[in-house]
Amino acid sequence: MELRLLATFEKVAEVLSFTRAAAELGYAQSSVTSQVKALETALGTELFERLGGRIRLTAAGERLLPYARRMADLAEEARAAVAAGEAAGTITIGTMESLTTYRLPPLLEYVHHRHPAVRLSLRPTLGDATRQALRRGTYDLGFLMEAETEHEGLETEVLAPEPLALVAAPGHALAGRTGLAPADLAGTALVGTEPGCAYRDLFEAELAGAGGARPEFLEFGTIEASKRAVASGLGIALLPRITVQEELASGVLVALGWEPPFTLFTQLAWRRGKRLPAHVRLFVEQARRLARE
Repeated sequence: MELRLLATFEKVAEVLSFTRAAAELGYAQSSVTSQVKALETALGTELFERLGGRIRLTAAGERLLPYARRMADLAEEARAAVAAGEAAGTITIGTMESLTTYRLPPLLEYVHHRHPAVRLSLRPTLGDATRQALRRGTYDLGFLMEAETEHEGLETEVLAPEPLALVAAPGHALAGRTGLAPADLAGTALVGTEPGCAYRDLFEAELAGAGGARPEFLEFGTIEASKRAVASGLGIALLPRITVQEELASGVLVALGWEPPFTLFTQLAWRRGKRLPAHVRLFVEQARRLARE
């Protein structure tokens, strides 16, 4: 598989048109067609279905596409490394408190120590604001914690599922009960981060669906303040489990017997179609590696 053929395949897959791909690549259409055919011959399978005047990826093409993108990125990274030496540049990253504090330190430390010429600029924003900033080009990358993994205008790398825990003070009336339902939580004081946080909004919708009224939250702004409020007996809170691991282990907080009916995923996103500079791709690859580990 030659990189040239993979690059042509990637462009055709992106625009789903041999004619448009040829125009954007500066090739004759016959050249694009022959390159795709050569790749199909090398792989022994068809990569596109021809449907009259339209095309679409086959199942094999869908499987090949992420590999083609990764190989193109690695080739560009290799060229940049040889040409420019040490990776350098600023990466503006939108992220949220829970990820900045509890998920990102190993990644930030690795990049800081291994690539000191890469400057990281972290901007605290929640999901929708992060997505808008990525689409406008204000941010290079954005970390999201969402149930949805497809976002309009963005490329998304799903790093890991993010378990949640409904927590309370040890002496809370619901502590020790199992099989709790949303109706069991009705009338219970609730502690939450600000609206716009995905797990807060999903929890609120779940409780509203059970009780018919929008629940009220005591809003403390940050996770640390929310944990202190819960430990003081001011209410219960749904938080990422990683943020309360120490408190659960020490007994300062207890997990209640309610399992969220939704799953959140920690994701890394950037604007669709944007060719990431070498130092940004390096950051993305390290995020992938640490997530796998």
